[in-house]
Amino acid sequence: MTKGSLAPTASAPKGTAALGTSAELAVLERSGFVESRHAGSAVVLAPDGSVLRSVGDPSAPVFPRSALKPFQALASMASGAELDPEELVLATASHTGTAEQAKIVRRILKKGRLGISTLQCPADWPEDGASRDALVAGGHGPLSIFHNCSGKHAAMLLASVASGWDVRSYLDPEHPLQERVREVISRMTGEQIVRTGVDGCGAPVHAISLTALAAGYSRVRTTRSDSPWPLYRDAAALTEAVLARPDLISGVGHADAVVAEELGALAKRGAEGVFAVALEDGTAVAVKVLDGSLRPAAAVAVSLLAAVGAIDSPALARVRARLDLAVHGGGAPVGELRVTCA
Repeated sequence: MTKGSLAPTASAPKGTAALGTSAELAVLERSGFVESRHAGSAVVLAPDGSVLRSVGDPSAPVFPRSALKPFQALASMASGAELDPEELVLATASHTGTAEQAKIVRRILKKGRLGISTLQCPADWPEDGASRDALVAGGHGPLSIFHNCSGKHAAMLLASVASGWDVRSYLDPEHPLQERVREVISRMTGEQIVRTGVDGCGAPVHAISLTALAAGYSRVRTTRSDSPWPLYRDAAALTEAVLARPDLISGVGHADAVVAEELGALAKRGAEGVFAVALEDGTAVAVKVLDGSLRPAAAVAVSLLAAVGAIDSPALARVRARLDLAVHGGGAPVGELRVTCA
């Protein structure tokens, strides 16, 4: 497979679930009028892997996008990247480019004696306002280290150095590191990849079902540090690191950081409306909003967890209060985003 290849086989699926097999997940109401409707699919798995709730078509393939990062970080660890807890969170993060986050990414690169120029993610402006202002004030333009995936890329580069692999081709689907990513995804999710594409950051992105994504998150969240299997010990370290610094997984107040903080969960968003959560006991949920909107994804995920009794009403209320669900008009609340599938 060459870089940029989209399909491992001619029979691979060409897309995710169709509108006809999806279900309404949430509506946005303004002044008592439904202004928008969000359709998609979701699944909630019990700790034993059985399906507690299925909405739409969770068996259809999706590109989890950045929700794959825990598995990609595990592949880097398995390939020799030695990461301290903060560095491990950045390897898993879709960060906002704060000064602290950028410093940690530089630290990962320094371990491999690598410069910022070795990062092959696109140059970007930091989402964090203070960092963006500082960059402009210093007369700088966008830099690759501020791309939200730079931590993942830095870990991939460090793994390549540690294993003696070519660092210039680390994003090629046939690179040994990317082969290991596919192995980790299949092992942790229990499902074979059905399609491969190119993510926004340039790395390979792999299609699996929502059911497999939820199963993979459950496995990562419930592994133990005393496991006889190195991959599972790494997964336990990853979970511990994320729960210690959930603010680094994205940014303060972002949905995945909020869910991790309030529920003690492994939680990660993915572009185009993907959200995955796994609780301490292994109950897990994965959501795909068909129109690609991330705004309802976290609310749908936690509402479904509450609907099956995995979290209580106070926990749900705490999360919802911190999510961006209010609809404003003239500076005042006039409606809200309301979950309809739970």
